[in-house]
Amino acid sequence: MMSTGELLNIEPQELQFPFELRKQISCSLQLSNKTDNYVAFKVKTTNPKKYCVRPNTGVVLPRSTCDVIVTMQSQKEAPPDMQCKDKFLLQGVVASPGATAKDITPEMFNKEAGHHVEECKLRVLYVAPPRPPSPVHEGSEEGSSPRASVSDNGNFSASEFSAAASRAFVEQYEPQDKSTEARALISKLTEEKNSVIQKNNKLQQELELLRRQANRSSSGLPFIYVVIVGLIGIILGYLMKKI
Repeated sequence: MMSTGELLNIEPQELQFPFELRKQISCSLQLSNKTDNYVAFKVKTTNPKKYCVRPNTGVVLPRSTCDVIVTMQSQKEAPPDMQCKDKFLLQGVVASPGATAKDITPEMFNKEAGHHVEECKLRVLYVAPPRPPSPVHEGSEEGSSPRASVSDNGNFSASEFSAAASRAFVEQYEPQDKSTEARALISKLTEEKNSVIQKNNKLQQELELLRRQANRSSSGLPFIYVVIVGLIGIILGYLMKKI
């Protein structure tokens, strides 16, 4: 909605804030100068501690526009029924040619001094903040509508929402569970492989030890035999001498 005066067009005529607790919220006004004069403006509010207006005074050049940003400070509590009684007043007056914001004085907006001051009252409305996109997977079976899970009034029913949430939960966590099982199986197989390798190495060491003992035993029998034969020969020689 646009407010049309003799000097300025103001759009919109209502300041709409998407209300959220503990968050600064801004909206903008566009002032359009429809004359060939320099027009000075001033913005007032019934609750100056709650709002910040930039710029709150200025000059709109002939046949040009100016944007005004109104910021509502963060609120700790929501108003009853989301109703707001705050109001704004925008005043406009013809200024001297070439005027700037520094040339604006409070006296210029004094009606009692005989100045023609154009005024426009703006009210404040709280609206619902924009809803974030739905995280529910929109994929559906072939031939079915992607909006089949939405009711006629645009809301999910309890059963439909529960089913959609369950599908999202399974899609999100089932791959993770399978990945965990696969990692555990790989770890177990790796441990068994290492155990088999250790046992194989141990068996090879035992076989090598037995092989060495067998070699020593086979090489030792002729030596003992030689010793025994030698001893028998010495004894026989000693006996022969005595005879």
